[in-house]
Amino acid sequence: MRNRFIWAAFFCLVILTSALITGCQSSKNERQVTITIWHWMTDRDSVFRELARRYEAKTGVKLDFQLYAPSDAYSQKVRAAAQGGNLPDVFGILGEKRDFASFIKAGYILDLTPYMQADNAAWQKSFFPKALAVNEFEEGNSYGVKAGIYGAPIDIMTIQLLYNKNLLKQLGLNPRKPPETFEEFLELGKKIKSAGMQGFVSGWGELWMIDCFANNYAFNIMGKEKVLATLRGEVPYTDPAWIQVLDLFRQMRESGILSTGLVTMVNKTAEQLFANEKAVFAFNGSWCVNVYKGMNPKLDYGVMLPPPVSTDFPIAVWGGAGSSFMINARSKAKEEAVKFLRWLTDEEQQAYLAEETNNLPANKNCLKKIPDILAYFAKGMDFATHPNIWGISEFSAVIEAWDKGIQSIIIGEKTPEQVAGEVQKVKERELAKRRQFSKT
Repeated sequence: MRNRFIWAAFFCLVILTSALITGCQSSKNERQVTITIWHWMTDRDSVFRELARRYEAKTGVKLDFQLYAPSDAYSQKVRAAAQGGNLPDVFGILGEKRDFASFIKAGYILDLTPYMQADNAAWQKSFFPKALAVNEFEEGNSYGVKAGIYGAPIDIMTIQLLYNKNLLKQLGLNPRKPPETFEEFLELGKKIKSAGMQGFVSGWGELWMIDCFANNYAFNIMGKEKVLATLRGEVPYTDPAWIQVLDLFRQMRESGILSTGLVTMVNKTAEQLFANEKAVFAFNGSWCVNVYKGMNPKLDYGVMLPPPVSTDFPIAVWGGAGSSFMINARSKAKEEAVKFLRWLTDEEQQAYLAEETNNLPANKNCLKKIPDILAYFAKGMDFATHPNIWGISEFSAVIEAWDKGIQSIIIGEKTPEQVAGEVQKVKERELAKRRQFSKT
């Protein structure tokens, strides 16, 4: 009897010990959840790793940030991973809105709307609305995507005009009072040319930056509704308002404001020229604050909206989410990934990212904690627009013809009227293709 009691007690002890061990292992496994994040942001890699350390210390969840650069290589990797069904838990989409839509329709991206709108939409309300709009699809959108929010912005950007205060002073101008109108801007070209300086630099060898500048003035000259009507095919590019936009580039060329070699200049070259005080003006995005800091910490420059041509409509600048993260809808860790994104976009982490990388935070509650030069870029959000929030896209072939046409105007090969006619022919061809495809 006594032996049976001893064996029974021993058996219970073994079961209890086994249960405790199993429980501890289970808890350990729960703490060892890993979220894999792919990104392309070389300037933020070390900061992301520090945030990963903090998050693991706080939650026990490991963040595995994996960098793939440059951006073209990153985009190719994401597309290949989607085709192979092995996307990470968290990633970003680099491309046009239609590319974003195709990932959603294929079931690769989680709809974040329920999470954004929980707790009286606290998460949603923490963002700049125009930053969130880049990741949002409205009801009845032309892409056929269910209305909702499909990504969380981690920073924002605006693309504006920059001016070198020291060079303006050398030209006999008030360094605190840059040109307020396009006419004043052109007048400076004569002074710049006679002083032997370079005037305006930008990466206009990269077509998208030309497109950005031209769009700003299209909105200023004809207003948003007419711009979007053109994209829908209701207004031709031969319309006088579009020819007026093209003519601005002829005027800049003739004024002497444009720097030599502008149409073949990549943005990195333009950044080096401006940072080294070789150019009076630059057209660049808010990311340049960090770039210029590395190139020339003593650079004294200001930020301004592109000087308007018309008073009929406000000037526009491209702006919104600079970088965003999406969650793989097929991820086994998607709920943990949502918690991570919510944490990453909270005020404390956003302020840390802004401080360390000089990128504008997407969380609007952080503005008091950022440098003045970034705050000026942030003010541009009041004028921000972007093709990814228009709800309609122009044909890629039309955009290419338009931007290359502007390059030809800058070098004096074609007139604004010639370019407008050529672009409209491409537009009509693409519309005919669409109608033919719809019939089939």
